[in-house]
Amino acid sequence: MSVTRSAMRGVGELLITIGVVLLLFLAYQLWWTNLEADRAQGRIADQIREDWRNGPRQPTDGSVGPVDFGRGFAFLRIPRLGKHFDVPVVQGTGDAELAEGVGHYVGTAIPGQVGNFAVAGHRATHGEPFAYLDQVKVGDALYVETARHWYTYVVDKTFLVDPTDVWVIDPVPGKPKATPTKRLITLTTCDPRWGHTHRLIIEGHLMEARFRFDGHPPLRERA
Repeated sequence: MSVTRSAMRGVGELLITIGVVLLLFLAYQLWWTNLEADRAQGRIADQIREDWRNGPRQPTDGSVGPVDFGRGFAFLRIPRLGKHFDVPVVQGTGDAELAEGVGHYVGTAIPGQVGNFAVAGHRATHGEPFAYLDQVKVGDALYVETARHWYTYVVDKTFLVDPTDVWVIDPVPGKPKATPTKRLITLTTCDPRWGHTHRLIIEGHLMEARFRFDGHPPLRERA
């Protein structure tokens, strides 16, 4: 009996240890990564504003110029997700970049440019900027602020694809050999929120561009 009790006690202690480890892991994923991401986004936001104040002169064509990996260069605002939704756009879509904001797919268009300005963001943990991206509707307005311009995009469609369907970030989505003529935006994130079986895609087109120093456009949910 003593051997049986010792074995049962050992199993119980092991289960308790496993439970504690799992709780610590969940706390890290659900709380600590978001806290770290909030701090990182604050640092990136400060870096963007500092670059805009003191950085090199921006190209006269309105582009954002060369951007190093991990460096912020714009802000994305989605009024449908709240009047204070304002997240930095960082160059790159690796884990480090997506922990600091939403990431620009390198090689896709820059804001306002002909082609497809494509952005990825976490839907759960690490700041989860796109946690409620599924609430965005056709006709909603998306705003991108750069050093020189405000760009207003309008959502054309929302849909799900497989994770391997990378055609969604093509200059002309789904037509890799086509020459782009439109100024598009594509937002991507995981679906469901706590899973990775699909990707949620938001596609839109540029409706308006204005100089930032002329003041920001009226921020509203619907364009």
